[in-house]
Amino acid sequence: MEPKAHVLLVDDSQTDLRVLIDLLSLRDLFVSIAINGHQALLLAESLQPDLILMDIRMPGVDGLTTCRRLKENSLTQAIPVIFLTAANELPDKLEGFAAGAVDYIAKPFEALEVVARVGVHLPREDKFPAHLDSLVTRDDRLLSAAQTLLRSRISTPPGLDELAHQLKSNRRRLNDVFQSHCGQPVFGWLREERLRQAYRLVSQTRLAFSQISDCLGYSSPANFTKAFRQRFDFTPSEIRRRISGIAEADVN
Repeated sequence: MEPKAHVLLVDDSQTDLRVLIDLLSLRDLFVSIAINGHQALLLAESLQPDLILMDIRMPGVDGLTTCRRLKENSLTQAIPVIFLTAANELPDKLEGFAAGAVDYIAKPFEALEVVARVGVHLPREDKFPAHLDSLVTRDDRLLSAAQTLLRSRISTPPGLDELAHQLKSNRRRLNDVFQSHCGQPVFGWLREERLRQAYRLVSQTRLAFSQISDCLGYSSPANFTKAFRQRFDFTPSEIRRRISGIAEADVN
């Protein structure tokens, strides 16, 4: 039996929890639940999930505070957090990213979007201990190899036929594997991976946007800015200004 990736759901809405449990279980993911931030902190440390999908507006310890505490704890700081919340105005999103979230999904949510975004942030490579390596399927290995190759050539990725040839596979099987594991085809995953890396470089470095655009393979800074805004609802300049402002407020 293939080891399952583990997702911790954190939400005080029983209706949303039931829908998400059914949705993620169908994708062959192991799911745990917490109904508030305090439970989430305890479970994240003890269970070490691969990903946390969390609401922001919860009684007691809210999602933003919970995310900050997760990132302050050496045992949980590497666990990616996706906010799934009705708090989806631009200031909410900026505060969520500043707290340490890797992605943001607005409620009411679309099932396919949840599956796709979860898939993007559940990297398969190096996930399993060495003694479980024999349980990892050929599809897992193909996916891991493809993602590694695409990340290494993210600015000039090979075409689908070339990629399949290098991996001794074929284009149909490659797309099927990405669709099954990530909820989207090869270049849908690559587009999300570019934007994920773009957000990290914009928010965590002082690189010029033209440099970020070049290293991620966008045809021009203008196209980079357009894609970034379509994905995150704000421009790279806006996010740098807002995150800088939030950081200064926290210090003061």
